[in-house]
Amino acid sequence: MPLVTLTSDIGFQDYLVGAAKGRLLQINPAFTLADITHLLPPFNYTQSAYICRNAIKNFPSHTFHIILVNLFEHKTENLLLAFYEDQYILCADNGLLTMIAEGKPEIIIRLRADKLKIKNTLYCIDVMGRAIQSIHEGKRLQDIGEPDPPITEKNHLRPFTAPDSMEGQIIFIDNFENVIVNITREQFDAQRNNRRFRIETRRNDHIETLSQSYADVPEGEKLALFNSAGYLEIAINKGNAAGLLFGLMGYKEEPANAYLQNRLFYNVVKIYFE
Repeated sequence: MPLVTLTSDIGFQDYLVGAAKGRLLQINPAFTLADITHLLPPFNYTQSAYICRNAIKNFPSHTFHIILVNLFEHKTENLLLAFYEDQYILCADNGLLTMIAEGKPEIIIRLRADKLKIKNTLYCIDVMGRAIQSIHEGKRLQDIGEPDPPITEKNHLRPFTAPDSMEGQIIFIDNFENVIVNITREQFDAQRNNRRFRIETRRNDHIETLSQSYADVPEGEKLALFNSAGYLEIAINKGNAAGLLFGLMGYKEEPANAYLQNRLFYNVVKIYFE
């Protein structure tokens, strides 16, 4: 039976997450539902793309991923279904799709919507759920929507590079207040070219070695490593890297504050090579 994941910026304060699952199970009680997260910060496309991209690639082929992020930025007649690296992605036409895929997926259709219906979250779930059921029943994608429609495109955030340096931006802070930077291992290795490096932070401190795990340094010491998604992570072993190294205090006190989340993009991590 279809495996369906749910990702959103809805939170858990009201009924919507539970109601969305109920509507999907009305369409097919045999759907297997799995949550990725419902705590994505509103309006922050870069963080949403980072979370979605690195979660969905670990699911079995032909999993369906419903992503309810900034659902009403544009008219909800434009709901999309894409096939990308053996995964189905269903989301609004707001640019997030091309950020997740780091480009335009190979197959995209616009799902058909009833112009007379009220376009709320549960209606969108119904449209997406029926599309999933149609695919499960063997219908072709072009039979359930408009193939290759024009879509909103947004570019994912890339690091800036120069001959002897590179500059990344903080895109995420995890529950332990470790800092994730938009620099991948491949980008770092290519720019480094076997040279020595120095990672600098806002607190006039620096890191000159890469660790394999937090246990490589004593408690309270800073470190840098590439996380399981392949992105540069800066941390303090059993400490608060976000606050102590980058001055991002108050993160935990206001996790849903959109202004605070968007402040991350003004925090730059610079790496120098020699």
